[in-house]
Amino acid sequence: MSIIGLKDLRQNMDTYIRRIKKGDSFIVVKKSQPVFKITPLEQEENWETVVDFTKIKKGGVDIDEVLKYL
Repeated sequence: MSIIGLKDLRQNMDTYIRRIKKGDSFIVVKKSQPVFKITPLEQEENWETVVDFTKIKKGGVDIDEVLKYL
């Protein structure tokens, strides 16, 4: 597990996302203090699409429109 700075993470997010997808984990520090840990999702964790708003309306649905039905 590598230690990275928060600023470095923000500036190089795409690079870290690629590395996380490959299985790397990171401890993120701010002012030399650990803030959080980033790890890849476990393979057995399955995500299910509940609603794909782009199928309802091209470009997605406005959040205010969704909230009025809740």
